[in-house]
Amino acid sequence: MLVVHHLNDSRSQRVLWLLEELHVDYEIKKYQRTESHTAPPELKAVHPLGTAPVIVDGDITLAESGAIIQYLLDKYGQGRGQPPQSGKIDDLFFTHYAEGTLMPLIVNRFIFTILPERAPFFLRPLLQPLFAQLDGWALAPRFKRHAQFIEAHLAKADGWFAGGDSPTAADYMMQIALDFWAAGRAEELGEHTLVYIQRVHDRPAFQRAIEKGGKYSYA
Repeated sequence: MLVVHHLNDSRSQRVLWLLEELHVDYEIKKYQRTESHTAPPELKAVHPLGTAPVIVDGDITLAESGAIIQYLLDKYGQGRGQPPQSGKIDDLFFTHYAEGTLMPLIVNRFIFTILPERAPFFLRPLLQPLFAQLDGWALAPRFKRHAQFIEAHLAKADGWFAGGDSPTAADYMMQIALDFWAAGRAEELGEHTLVYIQRVHDRPAFQRAIEKGGKYSYA
């Protein structure tokens, strides 16, 4: 049976959502983040990188959520999760944009937030306004540009990033990035983007994924 090594509040949530949409039988092995919000060392026994998600399917062990999404759609999709002809380019773009461009930006902001919090207490009053200024100068304009770009696309898309009547790889990849973003700065996102996030959360398959995977802080 397919095994998903699942870390709470991580990209592995997108894998569980896809598997529930495809009605694939699978087993979950759960891991909890450490106090420093990193993956536990036990994951290194599953994959040398020690990150999640990781799937084990027979003699195949695969990390990287984007690779996992594509593998699962190819092997178990049976035609599901495929974009319409008119949405193939959008599906290709947003599948790679999610981790290639958007998530690094979100991670940068996360780092800007936690560095002052983890500094010695006597430095925090100095570092917190400094990093807030850095966010406003270096990150905020970029977030605004990306928010406008995503909002404009979703305003003309037919429900999903690649159009069509069901999620595709682009949606499974974009979902977690938008969840992370909305959790901290929902006010930066447009109306269509927020509606999209709720549409994902309302899907029975997504709700089953949370029930099976455990507490998910972003929905």
